[in-house]
Amino acid sequence: MSDRETFVDRFGGVFEHSPWVAERAYDRAAACGLTAGSVHSALCNAFRAASPAERLAVLKAHPDLAGKLAIAGKLTADSRAEQASAGLDRLSPEEHQRFTALNKAYTKKFGFPFIIAVKGLTKDDIIAAFERRIDNSAEEEFETACAQVEQIARLRLRSMLPGDENA
Repeated sequence: MSDRETFVDRFGGVFEHSPWVAERAYDRAAACGLTAGSVHSALCNAFRAASPAERLAVLKAHPDLAGKLAIAGKLTADSRAEQASAGLDRLSPEEHQRFTALNKAYTKKFGFPFIIAVKGLTKDDIIAAFERRIDNSAEEEFETACAQVEQIARLRLRSMLPGDENA
């Protein structure tokens, strides 16, 4: 396996189901060293340099919060752990119904699932963000969702490359 293949194999899932981000980031990351900060910077630069359609595909690759994939046990390990950390795997039937309604309204308006870096948040924090962000314009929400994807990547990299808290 080449260094590039090893890098993509290791970091290809940092941006949900989008290994092309790691593929495009490899040269820059290899030149800077494999710290969480340098890999994050390289991945985010590749993501931001992508076309709007490519970035939209990354957004669409994210699962709904507490959605069908979570119920079916088909989330990636990272997504499952992230959602569980916010208690989304322990919703009451009423809370689950609220998340389902918010997911549906958000996706209908924006064309991609609601994305938020859930680490350190509670289900109430997430619902409040859902309700606040649903009033954003399409352009504002696309940028907000992209920034959240980058924050999720930062958190994932910190767990993969411990000791680099500056990432």
